[in-house]
Amino acid sequence: MKNNIALSAIVVGLLGSVSVQADDAVSTMFKNGKASGQIREFTIVRDTKYSNPVAKADKNQMSNAIGGYLKYVTAEASGFTLGTAFYTTNAFLARDNDKLNNLINTTVLGADGNGYSILGEAYIQYKNGKTAVTVGRQKIDSPLMAGDDYRMIRNLFNSVEIVNTSVDGVKFNLGHTTQMAAGTFANAYAGGLTAAAAGYTSIKANRGNTDFEGFGDIYVGESTAGITTLGVTYTGIKGLKVQLWDYYAHDISNTIYGDISYKAKMGSITPFVAAQFIKQGAAGDKKLKNTGISDKGELEGFYYGLKAGLSVSGFTTYLAYSATSENSDSDLAASDTAKNSIILVGGGYPVYTQGMVSRQMTLAGVSAIKAVLAYSFKEMGADVKVVGYYIGINYANSNAGYNEKLNTNEKGFDIIYNTAWAKNLQLRLRGNYVSDWTAAPNGTDDVRDWSEYRLIANYKF
Repeated sequence: MKNNIALSAIVVGLLGSVSVQADDAVSTMFKNGKASGQIREFTIVRDTKYSNPVAKADKNQMSNAIGGYLKYVTAEASGFTLGTAFYTTNAFLARDNDKLNNLINTTVLGADGNGYSILGEAYIQYKNGKTAVTVGRQKIDSPLMAGDDYRMIRNLFNSVEIVNTSVDGVKFNLGHTTQMAAGTFANAYAGGLTAAAAGYTSIKANRGNTDFEGFGDIYVGESTAGITTLGVTYTGIKGLKVQLWDYYAHDISNTIYGDISYKAKMGSITPFVAAQFIKQGAAGDKKLKNTGISDKGELEGFYYGLKAGLSVSGFTTYLAYSATSENSDSDLAASDTAKNSIILVGGGYPVYTQGMVSRQMTLAGVSAIKAVLAYSFKEMGADVKVVGYYIGINYANSNAGYNEKLNTNEKGFDIIYNTAWAKNLQLRLRGNYVSDWTAAPNGTDDVRDWSEYRLIANYKF
C-alpha cells in the first residue's frame, strides 16, 4: 500500500512538472514573439478617353487609401510557431462613395468602393529539420498562386503547405488550398474570359471578395475540392534557377508551369536569359462549362515566353516575347473560345511580357513583346531605381474576345526611392499610358486610351 501511495505521488509530481513546463513553453512562445507590419498609402488617378464619347463618356477615376497590416508571430517551441495578421484598407480623402461610385477606382478598396478589414493570416507552423508544415490562413507566393500585391491588400489563402529542402539546391513544395481571399487588385476585373486569363474569376458577381471563400465558389460558382499544388525548384548551380509546378484545380483544370533562367557575371557585365511555358488541360467535371466563358469546359492552351537581357554599370535592360496557342474554327463554332486561352486560378501571373495593367497575353492567339530599360542610382549614393518600358500586344490571331484589328500598346515608368532619412520608408511613383484597349471582338464604342498615375508610400516596421 505504501509503495502504491509513493508511486502515485511520483506520477502526480511528474505530471505537475510536465504541466508547468508546458505552461512555461507557451508563455515563452508569446513573450518572445515578434510583431511587424506595414503602413501603406496609395493614390491612383486614371483619365480615360473613349473612341466614341457619345456611346461612352470620357471619365476620370481617383482613389486614395490608407491601411496596411499588423502581424504577430510567436517564438518557436518544440518546432511550433503561431502567426496571425490583420489587413485593412480605408478610403482617405476619397470621393463620396454613394453618389460617385462609378468614378472611384476600387482596386485600392473593396468592390463597393468602401474600405474593409480582414483577418488574413491565422496559422500554425511546425518545423522539423529541413521540413516545414504550415496550416491555416497564410501568404503563398508561387508562380500561379501569389499575393499579386500591387494595390492595398494582397491575395491570401487557406491552405496546408509543406516545404522540404533536404536535398542541397532543391526545394520541394506540396500544398492543398481550399479557400482564397482575393485582394483589392481583383477589382480591376469585372468577370469574363479576360479576367479568368488574368488569374481571377470569370463570374462577375464574385469579383473582389472581401473574405475567404471556397475556390470553386469563387471561380466557377460551385463547390470544389480546391487546388492541389506540387512544385520543385532547383538552384544548385550558381546563376541557374529551374522551376516546375503542377496546379491541379479539382473539377476545373490541370496546369503545368515551367521556368528556367540563367545569369552569369562576365567582368562588369551580367547577361541573363530565361524561358517559360504554361500547359493546361481540363480536369474532372470540367466545371468551367458553367461559367459562361466555355460551353464544354475544355482547355488545351499552351503559352510560352522568352527573355534576354544584361546588367552593366547600374543599367539593366531586357527584351521579352510571348505567344499563346490559337483557337480553331471548330472551337469557335462550339462556343469554346476559352479552349486555347490559359485560365489561371490563384492570382499569380508570372508572364514575362505582362504590363502594369496589361494581362491579355494568356488569351488565345495573342502575342506580345516587352522592352525594358532600368537604372539604379545606388552606386552614386541614392537608393533610387528608375524603370521605363514598352509593351506591344498583337491580336492578329486572337479570336477570344479582343478586336483583331487593334494592336494595344502600353508604355510606362516606375520610380522607386528607398529613403535614407526615414529607415524602412519607400516612396514610389508609377505611370502607364495605354492606347487602343478594347474588350469587344468587333466593336468600336469601347475602344479606349488612358493615362494612369500611382503614388505609393510604404513604411515597414
